[in-house]
Amino acid sequence: MPRPRSAMRQIREVLRLAQAKNLSPTEIAIAARLPRTTVRNYLSRAAAAGLSWPLPDDLDDRGLEERLFGRPAPPPAILARPVPDWEIVQAELRRPGVTQALLWSEYRERHPEGFGYTWFTESYHAYVGKLDLVMRQDHHAGEKCFLDFAGDTIPIVDPDTGVIRRAQLFVAVLGASSYTYAEALPSQELIHWCAAHVRAFEFFGGVPAILVPDNLHSAVDHAHRYEPDLNRTYSDLAAHYGSAIIPARSRKPRDKAKVEVGVQVAQRWILAALRNRTFFSLAEANAAIRERLAWLNDRPFRKLEGTRRSVFEAIDRPALKPLPSRPYEFGTWKRAKVSIDYHLEVDRHYYSVPYQLVGERAEVRIAAGTIEIFVRGRRVASHVRSSAVGRHTTVDAHMPASHRAHREWTPGRIVAWGEQAGPSTGAFVSAILAGRTHPEQGFRSCLGVLRLGDRYGAARLEAACERALAAGAIGYRSVDSILKRGLDRTPLPGPAPVRPRADHANVRGPAYYR
Repeated sequence: MPRPRSAMRQIREVLRLAQAKNLSPTEIAIAARLPRTTVRNYLSRAAAAGLSWPLPDDLDDRGLEERLFGRPAPPPAILARPVPDWEIVQAELRRPGVTQALLWSEYRERHPEGFGYTWFTESYHAYVGKLDLVMRQDHHAGEKCFLDFAGDTIPIVDPDTGVIRRAQLFVAVLGASSYTYAEALPSQELIHWCAAHVRAFEFFGGVPAILVPDNLHSAVDHAHRYEPDLNRTYSDLAAHYGSAIIPARSRKPRDKAKVEVGVQVAQRWILAALRNRTFFSLAEANAAIRERLAWLNDRPFRKLEGTRRSVFEAIDRPALKPLPSRPYEFGTWKRAKVSIDYHLEVDRHYYSVPYQLVGERAEVRIAAGTIEIFVRGRRVASHVRSSAVGRHTTVDAHMPASHRAHREWTPGRIVAWGEQAGPSTGAFVSAILAGRTHPEQGFRSCLGVLRLGDRYGAARLEAACERALAAGAIGYRSVDSILKRGLDRTPLPGPAPVRPRADHANVRGPAYYR
């Protein structure tokens, strides 16, 4: 049985994080919301299949699944391997110069059939984790960026009405240097959250390896201590910049201590410092925030040498990933089914896909200027976004020869179905098809009209189509409106009567103009 698309998407993400980001299996397990054993299984299968990131463009989900799971993995040998005494290991590690590598080599000398080094270290850390649940964070250069919104807001006064809107303060803090970025946003909505990330990366001049947001809705759809469900658009942003997302755990303040301190500093040295100023626009507020932000990053540390900026320039900046050639373009996702006319609907406009995909479930990425369509993890179509309601965007290469990929759906057969209800219905369906560049683009409307006969009866449908033809209103909505309002039961208006000319002394008549 094939794996669901979500599972294949997770496998791709695991390979990307492992090979493009060089994350450890533990970090990948947290970022991808998978058990660590599953992550190791995927990585070992990928290595055995000779797969590397990026994957080939023509490798869709089905092909990837066959490469990874086409042959069942051999069952692991069940060996009675000796397990180290972790209390002794922990005691030995307290001694000067003793490392895990040394203890493992001594363990393998005593037990050649014993476990490998990776298992040794992971098992030891699992043992220690049970003894002390407090996690000590070590921030490495260019590794983590902590992101959140401040609790306090910024009042923005409308100069025309005097209405006050509350702007949100977005804060991003780099882990190693505490270098800080902040800006005012209209709200915490996803589009503003993502746009602030783009500007923060430009401000830093590079991209951190890991993003650590709080569990706000713009980043995490469903918060969970172990497997948070990340927002799809936010995941796309991270993939575009080559970063991984590891949300802070719920009710674990140590996970986000860096950003909470950064938020506190921003509220104290930015918001509080600007409390007596009145702002009439976001641009005006952000100009003032940039001035305070420069002062904050250049302010000397109290207990350390240097400033946030000097530490950033020396430690974080050289370790950041370079910015991509183009910034991330915001886009949302939806699911849609490919209809019999090999089109799917987005905001009441219809976009084509290859006709062989009729009936498939697709994932659609909706950006400001483009529509991208994916089936089984592979992009099958890309279109310029259109705002024309009820119209079609069709690529000629997507159409079958003679537009008859499915022989049971032909214009002649649909017209014949309409004529079963009556000649006016047949003529109305024919008019719909004639009004399209390609008749198949009218199949959806025709089927909708014919289904109205199931609800209202053939006689009423025939009368409604006759009235719509007379009015020149060719479309499903016209017939539906006529039936809903009962206009099909009223007689059609006849031609306006010609009134006889009245004889009157003031009426000149045609002879006057000769």
